Amino acid sequence: MTLTDVTIRKAKPSDKTQRLFDGSGMYLELSPSGGKWWRLKYRFGGKEKRLSLGTYPDTSLADAREKRDAARKLLAAGVDPGEQRKAAKAAGEERAANSFEVIAREWHAKQSATWVDLHASRIMLRLENDVFPWLGNRPIADIPAKEFLATVNRIADRGAVESAHRVLQYCSQVLRYAIATGRAERNPVADLRGALPPVKQTHHAAIIEPNAIGGLLRAIDGYQGSFVTKCALRLAPLLFVRPGELRHAEWAEFDLDGAQWNLPAEKMKMREPHLVPLAPQAVAVLRELHEFTGRGRYVFPSLRGPKRPMSDNAVLSALRRMGYTSDEMSGHGFRAMARTVLDEVLHFRPDYIEHQLAHAVKDPNGRAYNRTAHLAERRKMMASWADYLDTLKIGGNVVAINRKAG
Repeated sequence: MTLTDVTIRKAKPSDKTQRLFDGSGMYLELSPSGGKWWRLKYRFGGKEKRLSLGTYPDTSLADAREKRDAARKLLAAGVDPGEQRKAAKAAGEERAANSFEVIAREWHAKQSATWVDLHASRIMLRLENDVFPWLGNRPIADIPAKEFLATVNRIADRGAVESAHRVLQYCSQVLRYAIATGRAERNPVADLRGALPPVKQTHHAAIIEPNAIGGLLRAIDGYQGSFVTKCALRLAPLLFVRPGELRHAEWAEFDLDGAQWNLPAEKMKMREPHLVPLAPQAVAVLRELHEFTGRGRYVFPSLRGPKRPMSDNAVLSALRRMGYTSDEMSGHGFRAMARTVLDEVLHFRPDYIEHQLAHAVKDPNGRAYNRTAHLAERRKMMASWADYLDTLKIGGNVVAINRKAG
């Protein structure tokens, strides 16, 4: 006799497990605690086996019968439905383990050991905001090129074309990692070369003409904002480090008596320790600032509290307050300023300049220079640069930069 919903609802638990049979091997198992499980009893390979079909009432009588009939079709085809379910579950778990998000996070964790923290966090933020919502749950080996393109086109459509190119590059790197670790066989992103609009080449705005540099230095001396921000502005041209390196500077990294700043590898873009010789003018600014912030961790603490560094917009906002527009000067512009003038006006060796900029510089044998390479020459260069800036600030004689035609 087959079961009905009324029979099932009226069934009461007893002190022993009960079985209410429906037919074709399916029955409802009623436990003493009141739980109701659908089971299918079948034989395969000469052995009696059981398969769970769900719980009642979540799985209705009709649903349980559909599952039973599907399992019996597998049996008729010579397939053990229990083993087939295990294989499907394993495949599903494998697909989940091989999702784009899982592999991307794995790739990011391995690569971030070689990245500056800010760079690593920006990459993950881009993936979380622009990729994972669309592709994160997909098995990485199943995502076609057109879906990667649709994902980055959403970024490009909001005007962030450069970000779209970067995100596509990150996706390609994740795919290459998946191939290397046996989770994918090919990189469909490679098929998208030229599919995005080209990025318009822009450079960080920088003042490089000596007379204009003198005007900027005088404007900095007259800055009426925060004293800490003013000191950052005064040091930016003297040190010409990256803006993030400047604002994250810590007092423990400075040897003012030895006139040098030792930046640890984890703060540097190239993940190599860097040494910045300090000209007397830079030491003077730092000693003055030490009276205000020297008891804390950061040289340039945030206005919101000493436990965090100044905002990444502090120097930029100060430049705007002084009247310098975004196409005239930027925080990175102090680096371009130093690089251009040291080369074209003061005629220092390009490798000294590049090394002081913390760019990748190799010796004649192809080996990377260490942090103290050409230190004596770089000390002289930094001192000459500071003296030259003083000359510009007081409006002394300067040499104009001559541009070659073409």
